[in-house]
Amino acid sequence: MRRSLAFRITVVCLAVAGIAVLVAGLVAAGLVRRTGTDVLRSSLAAQADVVASQVDEAVLGSRLGLGKAVDVLRGQGILVVTARPRAVTGDPLAVRAATEAGLQGIAADRSISATRTVAGQEYLVEARGVAAGAGFALVEPVRMAVSTQRAVVRNILFALGAGLLVAAVAGLGLGRLLARPLRRTADVATTMRQGRRDLRAPVQGPAEVAEVATAVNELSSALQQSESRQREFLLSVSHELRTPLTAVHGFAESVADGVVTGEDARRAGQTIQRESQRLERLVSDLLDLARLGADEFQLDLAEVDLTDTVARCADVWRVRCERAGVVFRLETPPHPVFAIVDARRLRQVLDGLAENALRVAPTLTLSLTDTGILQVRDGGPGLAPEDYAMAFERGALNAKYRGRRPVGSGIGLALAHGLVNRMGGTISAGPAPEGGAAFTITLPLSRSSAYA
Repeated sequence: MRRSLAFRITVVCLAVAGIAVLVAGLVAAGLVRRTGTDVLRSSLAAQADVVASQVDEAVLGSRLGLGKAVDVLRGQGILVVTARPRAVTGDPLAVRAATEAGLQGIAADRSISATRTVAGQEYLVEARGVAAGAGFALVEPVRMAVSTQRAVVRNILFALGAGLLVAAVAGLGLGRLLARPLRRTADVATTMRQGRRDLRAPVQGPAEVAEVATAVNELSSALQQSESRQREFLLSVSHELRTPLTAVHGFAESVADGVVTGEDARRAGQTIQRESQRLERLVSDLLDLARLGADEFQLDLAEVDLTDTVARCADVWRVRCERAGVVFRLETPPHPVFAIVDARRLRQVLDGLAENALRVAPTLTLSLTDTGILQVRDGGPGLAPEDYAMAFERGALNAKYRGRRPVGSGIGLALAHGLVNRMGGTISAGPAPEGGAAFTITLPLSRSSAYA
């Protein structure tokens, strides 16, 4: 089951707050214990200094001499250990702690401050020397009072509860604050799935959340533009299909009804054949364009003489240009130029570019350089400077120039771009020296080519 963003942020805040309070509590407990120990040591050292100023070696030899001081100190939980050259007396555990701290054999006017652990109990030892080998030690066990321990635990628990409460409130508030723009973005995405493209997500919240909203808005705009171009493309294709279909239908009906006979019937048949070939070519281009991005689209790549391919293409287009009253020019090097291409697909690209030029141009130039650069140039009206960049987008030029000049469906240029790219080459559009448009194709030359 998926958890909401607010729930996850709240859990994380609670975990962080809990860990922070527990760590702070442990550190505070250690500080309290250390501070208490330092206070005890200071107090014990002061008392040892007071006792040392009031006793001497003779007093140490008399139990009665220290009796009153011992009773007072014992009432405070402090044990007194006395040392003479040959004996150390006092509480056994205290004697052991003082002995380990160095009381036996202590020098006159020397002091010892130490901490020793005996039988699992930590003791503070403050020893003072009275004469050579004689002295005493005040020994106090380090214990944190039960009341103090309870107070520390109570404070830690209170801080933990307060921290968790604040973390829960902050987590819920932060989660809802972050989730609000995300929910709005999700709502916009849902409406986009239902077909609407006019809504935009509010760009709010932290940078990452705002980036998500911006990406969704850009996606919506891109989809809107893409769908608009698709509609325009379908309209242009429909127009291209309708024109030859109308001609085929009309002439076929005339022949079938016997309206045209003899020579007129023959011309009608030629028109039907020509328009059906146009339909076949258009449908074939549509199928190729649809298959172009699929893995099963295969190319028969081989080493091809570009000079020979361009010459064969020129033989066809020279005749067609003569019939249409268009000046044709061919520019090729005097030697073969080899490239790794699919000869049939390359010819398809060149034929498509030449046919586009023949619609509007008074001149058509087919050019090949030593370095394998192919160009189809014309002397027609050309394109606006900003249109060359979108020349290979499906239906883009058709949508802009339809009604102003003879244009195709826009399938041919898109197909040419895809085929050249699949063959490992590049194709670009730009202004031609003749005044029209130039389409430049760069192909990968083979190793056997002298200019590779």
